[in-house]
Amino acid sequence: MSEKRVYTFGNGVAEGKAGMKNLLGGKGANLAEMNLIGVPVPPGFTITTDVCNEYFEKGKEKVVALLKNEVENAVHHIENLMNCKFGDVQNPLLVSVRSGARASMPGMMDTILNLGLNDEVAKGLAEKSGNERFAYDSYRRFVQMYGDVVLGMKPTNKEDIDPFEEIIQQVKAERGIKLDNEMSVDELKKLVALFKEAIKNQTGKDFPTDPMEQLWGAVCAVFDSWMNERAILYRKMEGIPAEWGTAVNVQAMVFGNMGNTSATGVCFSRDAATGENIFNGEYLVNAQGEDVVAGIRTPQQITKEGSLRWAAQQLIDEDVRASQYPSMEENMPEIFAELNAIQEKLERHYHDMQDMEFTVQDGKLWFLQTRNGKRTGTAMVKIAMDLLREGEIDEKTALLRCEPNKLDELLHPVFDKAAQKQAKVLTRGLPASPGAACGQVVFFADDAARWHEEGKQVIMVRIETSPEDLAGMSAAEGILTARGGMTSHAAVVARGMGKCCVSGAGAININYKQRTLEIDGVLLREGDYISLNGSTGEVYLGEVTTQPAKVTGDLAELMELCNKYTKLVVRTNADTPHDAQVAHNFGAVGIGLCRTEHMFFESEKIKAMREMILADTKEGREKALTKLLPFQRQDFYGILKSMDGHPVNVRLLDPPLHEFVPHDLEGQQAMAAEMGISVQEIQHRVNSLSEHNPMLGHRGCRLGNTYPEITAMQTRAILGAAIQLKKEGFDPHPEIMVPLIGVVHEFDQQEKVIRDTAKQLFEEEGVEINFHVGTMIEVPRAALVAENIAKKAEYFSFGTNDLTQMTFGYSRDDIASFLPVYLEKKILNVDPFQVLDQKGVGQLIDMGVKKGRSTRPNLVCGICGEHGGEPESVKFCHRVGLNYVSCSPFRVPIARLAAAQAAVEE
Repeated sequence: MSEKRVYTFGNGVAEGKAGMKNLLGGKGANLAEMNLIGVPVPPGFTITTDVCNEYFEKGKEKVVALLKNEVENAVHHIENLMNCKFGDVQNPLLVSVRSGARASMPGMMDTILNLGLNDEVAKGLAEKSGNERFAYDSYRRFVQMYGDVVLGMKPTNKEDIDPFEEIIQQVKAERGIKLDNEMSVDELKKLVALFKEAIKNQTGKDFPTDPMEQLWGAVCAVFDSWMNERAILYRKMEGIPAEWGTAVNVQAMVFGNMGNTSATGVCFSRDAATGENIFNGEYLVNAQGEDVVAGIRTPQQITKEGSLRWAAQQLIDEDVRASQYPSMEENMPEIFAELNAIQEKLERHYHDMQDMEFTVQDGKLWFLQTRNGKRTGTAMVKIAMDLLREGEIDEKTALLRCEPNKLDELLHPVFDKAAQKQAKVLTRGLPASPGAACGQVVFFADDAARWHEEGKQVIMVRIETSPEDLAGMSAAEGILTARGGMTSHAAVVARGMGKCCVSGAGAININYKQRTLEIDGVLLREGDYISLNGSTGEVYLGEVTTQPAKVTGDLAELMELCNKYTKLVVRTNADTPHDAQVAHNFGAVGIGLCRTEHMFFESEKIKAMREMILADTKEGREKALTKLLPFQRQDFYGILKSMDGHPVNVRLLDPPLHEFVPHDLEGQQAMAAEMGISVQEIQHRVNSLSEHNPMLGHRGCRLGNTYPEITAMQTRAILGAAIQLKKEGFDPHPEIMVPLIGVVHEFDQQEKVIRDTAKQLFEEEGVEINFHVGTMIEVPRAALVAENIAKKAEYFSFGTNDLTQMTFGYSRDDIASFLPVYLEKKILNVDPFQVLDQKGVGQLIDMGVKKGRSTRPNLVCGICGEHGGEPESVKFCHRVGLNYVSCSPFRVPIARLAAAQAAVEE
């Protein structure tokens, strides 16, 4: 680790730069970079992410001792540039302390503003500034933030509001005022005293008065916040490793709360929800940064265009808008012009959409942060394709800019237009994050998570969200808030998650204690259904029906770009014509896995299937199979037709037979009547099928080799459907796959049945079909002897679900009993059934491909397990030379993008 733990910046000079994001965190690296390119940034210093890891390894006391000299020197650096002194009564320096991980984690960790104040310094600040109100407004904010973040002042139960907010509401109620900025100086002084008293009562500690003690408390609190519950949950959701750590950024305070020539705001160089190339954002006059995102005051729009659009959404008259909610463009035209020029400069510098924070202090603009902005899936694709068209980035960069899993948001259903017209609109808020969401109203994060686990769809409704609500937001279909603008916590986090969100719906009244929601006379209780339109901000009563999404516009162009670069093609796992058609519309070039067993569970089919299984002679089985044949042929006809001209890989019967037989008395009686035998005989046969470990038992090719008549019937059904389609002028490409082989003779036996049946069928029909016979490599032994199997099998499909199960010795159905503990203790980093184990299972795949192609050089290889739609697993498949991956229909575009990225990264 570097001996240097603290990096300074200020006055156009910096010890860091943008490329040092891993060491300085995103915020620290970009503060340094903005200094280097001439953006006005308050001076400060960054304590590195490495120190965060030291903090958890060595403990607080040792790390404070290691940092002491460097931090004190860095404070002197700020004092020299700002010409004031930390802790000085006549000429005080105040600082902000903020976190800054290398990956953006909006709202997950802690911030403290106005640090360095005590009773004497506040008095000195009032005299120096000539603005007593500003000094005591800053002081009460500092005590509130420090009390919350460092001293742990939290509500004692979930129905209660923040203890500081409760005190503020009491003080405002005494004088009958509504807004924080209407409080008098005496009321602000009173708040400071009441806050300190509450801290002493709840924590047993006095509020610290020594500025250096305050600074160390804040620095350690930011490090501690890296391991708070919400940050851990967010990292888990976003795949951010704990060892990355957070940096701590300490900066000279600049004040947006010094009066009407001061302001604070958040802005985006493009629309983070839609991706439109429109500069947008929100600001507040005479406020500090947290006010904008907290949603306590209604923020105003930065541009006039945005202000007019906002007023229209809120049904606000133009005269009221212009007088009460003017845009920054109208209210502070010179500052707006400077802000607009800098945001354009920053986007050009980073070649990406920027999310920026700024403060105006007494008519001077300061930038506090820039970062590549969180955005929805829709915005991600549009911004990448627009920047490509504008010549800002090249094609390969456009592909790499898009996160494959975020495409999922574009593939979800949208509201049906006809149903939407009929729906009752309860109210409108701000369209904070697009999408369509229906669900039952819940008010608390833990309830949302619990209801979601019970299989319910929920809409989380809050006055405003805070980082503590993260688990509930993650579980909800959508989020609705009464307060907060387009840059509020709810809006920013929802966009990052791809969740539908309507924020700032001011007409809603929430009663947490009674768990009710009242909107213009309509009373809704917890559990009632509402629907949200995150694209328009409308809130509807009840459930509004949805329709499937389509691949059009920018997404279609992105998919074309994928085709240009990809080497690995994408098929789908589909068992019905509908699924096959959905996948084909998303760009699948065939079916990599068609499971025949899923077709047997409809009423007439299951009867014939059970009759076949429960028969005790070959003749009895063949009689039942004759009933099944037309059903199977019709199923394959539909699937082959929907994938006309593309390969369709059909896996022969795979699961153990006990899955198909009736285990309840009523079902057994019905089966006995159907077959004309006693219930006791049925029960005896059902019991004889029972196995101690059915996943390792009589299934897959073992069934086909025990009962070859099953394989013969399925071959007739597959090839019979293909013959019918060929006669009708279609171009079917069937592939027949033998599952679960571990010994080459298992494949030989099955192939002989398939080829003999095909020959007989072709003679009967007078038509021949070109087809391939291959196998699934899902038993580790098959990968080890792949060179022998490939002499016979024409293709390999790696069944990674079973291959993972047998390689690890974990039961896929039972892993949930110990997986959470394994993940928590870092025995495993990820669920191996979700993300392919590249070192173990992946080595078997790599070996199987190489060995197979050593005896059949043109061997086609693919995978068809759940891993086929997981981006990192897809990239691994590209690296080991597979020809295709196969995944569920709605993962097809995700796999296509991952495959193209793998080719570009190579």
